[in-house]
Formats: sequence, C-alpha cells, structure tokens
Amino acid sequence: MSFEAKRCGVQFSPPSIVLIYEHKETQKVRKRIIPVRNFSKYSDYSMAAERLKNHARHRDYLLGVSQSQLEKLHIILRDHMQGFSLEHSLASFRLDPDEDLNKLDDEELARKKGQMEELFEKNRRRKDDPDFVYDLEMDFTNIPQEKCSWDDESDDGF
Repeated sequence: MSFEAKRCGVQFSPPSIVLIYEHKETQKVRKRIIPVRNFSKYSDYSMAAERLKNHARHRDYLLGVSQSQLEKLHIILRDHMQGFSLEHSLASFRLDPDEDLNKLDDEELARKKGQMEELFEKNRRRKDDPDFVYDLEMDFTNIPQEKCSWDDESDDGF
C-alpha cells in the first residue's frame, strides 16, 4: 500500500498527531488520527517522534513525514502540556538574528542550530546548480562601516 502525506498537525485533547494523506491506489484523501501515548510534559520529544515513526502500525503512513516535522509536532504537544500557548510554541521555531543563543538551554540550542543548518543547506549553492558562479566578486566599498569604541583605543598605537 502506498500513501502520500499531505498535511500534519496536532490535536491537544486527547494528545494526537493528525495526518491528512492520499491513498495512491484509490486517489482518496483521508484523515488519520494517531494517538500519542505515554507522552508527558517531561518526555523527550525526539525519542517519542522516532518511536512513532518506527511504529509498525503507523510506519507506512508516516514515510513522507520527516523526523524533524514529527519532532516539531511533539514539541508543540509538550509545550501545551506545560501550559504554554500555541503562539509561544510556534515562535520558538522562528529564527531571530538578535536572539542571544548563550541564554538557551542545551536542548533548545541544539534545535536552533538544527534549524540554522537546515536553512544553510536550503540556501547553499552547489556546483551542479544552474545559477552557480565560481569566482563571485562583490564590492563592499559602498557599505558604511560602524565605529566601535575599541577601534579608537589602542595601547601600542597600532
């Protein structure tokens, strides 16, 4: 049997993953609600997502869903169990260039780094790309440079 995942979401009560998929043989679009069992606000989201993806009953349906997508859905469920709003959970997935990453815990820092790596790979230019330029030269003389206080002060006069 072949299934193509179209959309994924969460249901808070009871905690479940909602999957909209298309059955390839019949061309019918269906909805499958996958209960998330043994998951609490203290659970590891990556282990739960991996366990769900490898579950014999749901494996065929979740082939088209990435591990990172399932992890995001489990994070949203866990945040809801901890009392956070949906807006708070979704805001934690956005990359803010002004955010101080030194203040994050290890788990959240690893998640942000994974998002940055994913964004880098998406924007990366390879030799096989049609718009790849080998020796790209850019002129940065028109960009005004900011003065820093440590630039003015020098102990040795260099």
